[in-house]
Amino acid sequence: MSDLEIKRDVEEELHLNPDLDASDIAVVKDGVVTLSGFTRSYSQKMEAERTAKRVAGVRGIANDIEVRLPALNQRPDPEIARDAVTTIQAELPYSSEHVNVVVRDGWVTLDGQVEWHYSKERAERAVRRMRGVKGVVNLIKVSPSVAPVEVKKKIEDSFRRNAEIDANRIAVEAEGGFVTLRGTVRSWAERQEAERVA
Repeated sequence: MSDLEIKRDVEEELHLNPDLDASDIAVVKDGVVTLSGFTRSYSQKMEAERTAKRVAGVRGIANDIEVRLPALNQRPDPEIARDAVTTIQAELPYSSEHVNVVVRDGWVTLDGQVEWHYSKERAERAVRRMRGVKGVVNLIKVSPSVAPVEVKKKIEDSFRRNAEIDANRIAVEAEGGFVTLRGTVRSWAERQEAERVA
């Protein structure tokens, strides 16, 4: 697809999404889309990114959308921090004590250490939806307690069971605390599904 076609399709997809006010698309070059403009919440900014990723031909995204909270949704940092801690405790009851929260000017920074990657992602998703949050920086480290060989086998088995992934086209490498997925996929959605499963 040409960059003009990708731009047109991304704009149409954004306009059709009922959860978004229309965002601007500044540039599409070599399949990389730059999202710009303003949203009224951080979750809307991330929804615009998810929407653009679904479009065929998109190879990368620069999300330069600025979050401008309405006065009603602006909150002091201590309130956001308290709510973030409570939200993470509810979302991750077994590993929340290993996650630290720092809030500055509405930006939430998460750090600490968890055993599973999904815990890192769930912590971020939980605070992303909170009122008053302008952005999230996720610095949580993942330190698994299982052997890399076991991790590799479990991921490969999960790929075989998943109808949305062509397991024969993806190779799994596990070494230390890192997993590398190599191969080709049919779409960005399949790539994200492979990452989620892993």
